[in-house]
Amino acid sequence: MRGLKLVERFKSTQVHALNPPDTTVVNTAASSSTSSKLGNHRVKFIGSKLKSNKAFSVSRAKTLLPFGLPRTDLLEPPIEPHLKPIQLVETLADLYCRFKACSESGKSLICIEQYSVLSSLCDPKLLRRCLRTARQHAFNVHSKVVLSAWLRYERREDELDGVSPRDCSRFILECPKAALVSGYDPNSIYDHCKCYQECTKSTDAQISKGKEFLTVEEDSDVSFCVGNEEINCVRFKIAALSSPFKAMLYGSFMESKSYKIDFSQNDISVEGMRAVDLYSRIRRVDSFSPEIVLELLSFANRFCCEEMKSACDIHLASLVSSMEDALDLIEYGLEERANALIASCLQVLLRELPSSLYNPKVMKIFCSFEARERLASAGHASFLLYYFLSQVAMEENMVSNATLVLLERLRECATEKWQKALALHQLGCVLLERQEYGSAQCCFEAASEAGHVYSLAGMARCRYKQGQQYSAYRLMSSLISEYKAVGWMYQERSLYNVGKEKIVDLDTATELDPTLPFPYKYRAVSKVEEKQTRAAISEIDRIIGFKLAPDCLELRAWFFIAIEDYGSALRDIRALLTLEPNYKMFHEQVRGDTLIELLNHKVQQGSQADCWMQLYDRWSSVDDIGSLSVIHQMLVNDPGKSLLRFRQSLLLLRLNCQKAAMRCLRLARNLSTSEHEKLVYEGWILYDTGHREEALARAEKSILIQRSFEAFFLKAYTLADSSLDPESSSYVIQLLEEALRCPSDGLRKGQALNNLGTILVDCGKLDQAATCYMNALEIKHTRAHQGLARIYFLRNQRKAAYDEMSKLIEKAHNNASAYEKRSEYSDREMAKNDLNMATKLDPLRTYPYRYRAAVLMDDQKETEAVEELTKAIAFKPDLQILNLRAAFYESMGDMKSALCDCEAALCLEPNHIDTLDLYNRARDRAINPQEI
Repeated sequence: MRGLKLVERFKSTQVHALNPPDTTVVNTAASSSTSSKLGNHRVKFIGSKLKSNKAFSVSRAKTLLPFGLPRTDLLEPPIEPHLKPIQLVETLADLYCRFKACSESGKSLICIEQYSVLSSLCDPKLLRRCLRTARQHAFNVHSKVVLSAWLRYERREDELDGVSPRDCSRFILECPKAALVSGYDPNSIYDHCKCYQECTKSTDAQISKGKEFLTVEEDSDVSFCVGNEEINCVRFKIAALSSPFKAMLYGSFMESKSYKIDFSQNDISVEGMRAVDLYSRIRRVDSFSPEIVLELLSFANRFCCEEMKSACDIHLASLVSSMEDALDLIEYGLEERANALIASCLQVLLRELPSSLYNPKVMKIFCSFEARERLASAGHASFLLYYFLSQVAMEENMVSNATLVLLERLRECATEKWQKALALHQLGCVLLERQEYGSAQCCFEAASEAGHVYSLAGMARCRYKQGQQYSAYRLMSSLISEYKAVGWMYQERSLYNVGKEKIVDLDTATELDPTLPFPYKYRAVSKVEEKQTRAAISEIDRIIGFKLAPDCLELRAWFFIAIEDYGSALRDIRALLTLEPNYKMFHEQVRGDTLIELLNHKVQQGSQADCWMQLYDRWSSVDDIGSLSVIHQMLVNDPGKSLLRFRQSLLLLRLNCQKAAMRCLRLARNLSTSEHEKLVYEGWILYDTGHREEALARAEKSILIQRSFEAFFLKAYTLADSSLDPESSSYVIQLLEEALRCPSDGLRKGQALNNLGTILVDCGKLDQAATCYMNALEIKHTRAHQGLARIYFLRNQRKAAYDEMSKLIEKAHNNASAYEKRSEYSDREMAKNDLNMATKLDPLRTYPYRYRAAVLMDDQKETEAVEELTKAIAFKPDLQILNLRAAFYESMGDMKSALCDCEAALCLEPNHIDTLDLYNRARDRAINPQEI
């Protein structure tokens, strides 16, 4: 339903904040646990290690810029630790075709390959879908264990209070028990597991039953002697345990004629042999102590008692509930080749990530060469396992020795070409961060030989670091001439260029890929060096306007301090710390909260009531960064306020910062003092991770406890996330009206009124909708102008609609979407101007490209229309853009290109109906070209 959502919500979670001291870290000037996280484009200051590393304090500070301003010669972009195909669309199309054609057993690994390719897009929604599909198609227990733990890690359930690693979320794809069952169920992706239906059965009856067997003396016809003790057994039952026992007791051996058999030399205790006898009678091991079961496991291995071994293996696996259990039992599992036990132990260790990375015993299991060999012999060392482990390790600390060793293990497990390329490239990135340039260069070179062209950028960087600037320049120039150029090629070459040519390369990089932060940062710092600080701020504003990143906020705060605009600097630092609470500024020498303390002396501080007033003003002017700043200040005064954490999450979702948003939601849930409020926040977490039905259940349960605005709003929002029929729309309207009757602040009520107006418009109730929008505007919900404009347009009052959107543009601090929407209410030329402005403010918005391409197609400028879409696809392979370009190709008779775009789009969203229809039509025309 249009307009109801606050933002396009993605399934994601926040990078875990755990960063205890790591003695294995190599201390380098250019590296830190914060700056080395995956996907972080923080400015790197080469050679910026200062003479003093002492804590920066108020008493020592003579100026707020004790380390000076950033310099262009100390700036460089990161080499991203992802696979970055030169021809992404063709790669995605190939993945889709291979997935459809391969056997069921091979689909899971193709999904992981797709995950590795899409990682460079940094879209948590797409990545989670890849993992879910990989888990859905996983056959063996090992893959299920790794993937279910990976999905749990992506949800960051470890950050929820009261949740243990073995807890079941009731989703079969993440259920720890379901992961230990081999086999494949293609329809399981949305199923619930049955953990909550299981009842624990007492073993008392089984024990007593076992004792009854032991009292039946006439059953015994053979005794096994262990020391001075005799254990009476049933010959045929012992013989049934294995072929060796059958041969011994009924074959040509002398034991077949004996009543008493000496078993003292077989490493079995008296209690163990009695357990063997009892097992032979009742075929169960759950009445024994773990120590006895371990003894039975060893006994079963020696005498090939496969059924007994399996029973012991499964029972011991069920006992593993903590990391201590796992560490104690995994050695037994490896020694006795008990696969279920190994899998269960492995599962706990993986579900304890990232904290288990800091346990030396765990790292010994995963990192040592001998341990890996033992895991491999048991079928539990795989590329999948080490891919997961290395991803977590790089997010935690990219330069640690543990990360390096895990990547070495990853390389050893790599068998396919893309796996080798990924492992080598990531190893090169880590070695580059550790300043081991020669080794890094070898890894990048090997990755490029395995087909990963982007690794040549890492190779060029290593040459540059070793004083071979011209060689690096030539390498990147040859790359540009050999392949169709993309933004990162020119960005990389700019490092090795000089003078105006450097700026030309950076400008070209921005033109080809406006989402690259480095060119903006370099141009901004250049302007500062030319004493044009205001112009520098304007330059960095360009990317902050559509892509919020901590390093860009840091740079702008630096500039504001330089011109003594301390209020703006304080705003940016507070927003920055909302994204990364432990961020350090000024060459990583100053903690962000320390700098806030210093700036507080320069800026007048208001009360909590003043902050609420400021929040209303910022929210109403759609100043999301300003709103984040105010909420951060309010949380300093009231850190336990779950409502404020929830507000943070809404703003961060609007700013497309999904990981930080989910972290705030988890904090809101943990800080909740009431059960009904906690259920609401759990519901939002479930909704954002793709579990719509569970989110609804949480909302309904919360309403039963206490009727509240947020519970009704959550229920309405979740129900509206589908095509609504008239009956459903009426129900959602009732829910929003119920929400508005409950106590809440104007910020949320404005949103509810706006959403209510949207549904009323969809139902054709324009007068009621207009009333909702007007009421929302009265409480400063500025976005309601957009709803009023739609009503005017539906009433054929196009000029009034245009004017209404103009009011929103004037009020809104972030108004790219307003320009885009206003274009719908103007003539072609004015619409073109508005859409050009929308693209300038936010190049990630795809509608302007599609509109311009459609206009060109209408004017029969087919080539120009395709080029307009291709320009956007180069840095944002969006489903809608790919679909439109495929349609253009089909109309031009280029079925091959149309099929390729359709396949790439279906790789992103396999069930997109429009694309499926277009794909089938284009495929039929390709098969029967005479019909064209």
